[in-house]
Amino acid sequence: MFFLPPLPAVGRVVVGCLVGKRYWTRSFSAAKMTKGLVLGIYSKGKEDEVPPFTSAAENFNKSVSGKLRELLNISGPPLKAGKTRLFHGLHQDFPSVVVVGLGTQGASVDQLENWHEGKENIRAAVAAGCRQVQELEISSVEVDPCGDAQAAAEGAFLGLYEYDDLKRKKKVQVSAQLHGSGDQDAWHRGVLFASGQNLARQLMETPANEMTPTIFAQEIERSLKAAHSNTEVYIRNKCWIEEQQMGSFLSVAKGSDEPPVFLEIHYKGNPNASAPPLVFVGKGITFDSGGISIKAAANMDLMRADMGGAATICSAIVTAAKLSLPVNIVGLTPLCENMPSGKANKPGDVVRAKNGKTIQVDNTDAEGRLVLADALCYAHTFNPKLILNAATLTGAMDVALGSGATGVFTNDTQLWDRLFKASIQTGDRVWRMPLFEHYTRQVVDCQLADVNNIGKYRSAGACTAAAFLREFVTHPSWAHLDIAGVMTNKDEVPYLRKGMTGRPTRTLVEFLLHFSQEPATE
Repeated sequence: MFFLPPLPAVGRVVVGCLVGKRYWTRSFSAAKMTKGLVLGIYSKGKEDEVPPFTSAAENFNKSVSGKLRELLNISGPPLKAGKTRLFHGLHQDFPSVVVVGLGTQGASVDQLENWHEGKENIRAAVAAGCRQVQELEISSVEVDPCGDAQAAAEGAFLGLYEYDDLKRKKKVQVSAQLHGSGDQDAWHRGVLFASGQNLARQLMETPANEMTPTIFAQEIERSLKAAHSNTEVYIRNKCWIEEQQMGSFLSVAKGSDEPPVFLEIHYKGNPNASAPPLVFVGKGITFDSGGISIKAAANMDLMRADMGGAATICSAIVTAAKLSLPVNIVGLTPLCENMPSGKANKPGDVVRAKNGKTIQVDNTDAEGRLVLADALCYAHTFNPKLILNAATLTGAMDVALGSGATGVFTNDTQLWDRLFKASIQTGDRVWRMPLFEHYTRQVVDCQLADVNNIGKYRSAGACTAAAFLREFVTHPSWAHLDIAGVMTNKDEVPYLRKGMTGRPTRTLVEFLLHFSQEPATE
């Protein structure tokens, strides 16, 4: 149906398509074969209806005398949501045009799916279109806003990202920009949201020997300082950690030759510098072997991303700083490796946390909660408005929800509502899990210490882990996000490539955005 003839003389290119019974061609200079265009089309509302273009696609169709519509009509059935069709030679400025299916026009919040269907359709469609442009080795693409410039930008930048930092052969880097004079502010916001998630993806995907606790802290310091001037970064060493009596954190770190780091970052966006901050805490295990309770060899390489909690909360704070949100935020990330050695924790050891509670370590592979315990205790010293922690904490969370949503355990229904509403807009969903006393009894019934780092029974592992963390929280507004299930992507999220996801960074940023817009309260 579509034909690209052999290249003519150097410096000129002839491209063409079959239109009806006529082969239509145009000649362009090779220099202009460097820009693609992604345009949207909706599904038919009725059987006899012509599938409607977006306004940008309709304008483009008029500029080429209706040839885009003509080609679509002869090229196959109407495009379904997320599907693409490629055309060459329609326009001098855009030698390659990708039309993408956006699904139903006017799609809004799907109460069963708990996301905004229209926004998700845009992200998936634009990502597919931009990747097709990248496969053509075209280095620049303009993107139809598709009715939501922020969602379009997120689709473009999330869809094009792939970690290839350590490869000699890399994909063509594609520069994406908004097509037309639409909502540039929304587009820019989408770029920042996506860039934040991509930062988390990069941190999580980088091999553990290239992303040690020290390197992680330095990367975040560089990113935060570049984002906003009103920031502070403290990279605390082992001596400081010992002074803070963080015995639980140190017990995990001592099994590795890599020195532990406690990273503390501050973004001060509220004009009232004394306003209580929001404190975000992230689990920062830069590699998790399981320690003495060592993991199976299969897929252990994925444990380079066991610092996903630290990556997502730090990336969210960096993005909040780039957006200049009027809110004060503190980020805390205990960073270390969990390795088996002669110095490592042994099953049955008892360690003491910062708040004085003793912990019986019956499984050294349940180490994330040990490092978080001390960080949560320290979080209270900032007189925070709320405390939120994120961690790739339990395989049980993956079993429970898979990659469909982040599990949220919280003692504050208002905080839950805010997170839930944010996730509807981002499509990076959350789901509330129980914090019953039923689970607390299973971790405090301990033979040697105040609390055990695993529950009495094998079942409900994500819930008993949350109950353990609750033993180190006295704040009335706290949420624990278990992100183990959403750590990686195979093909579940169409606008993310295979690999580490950086989820739920955008939901955290959306949460911060809405929180910063609420009227101040005492």
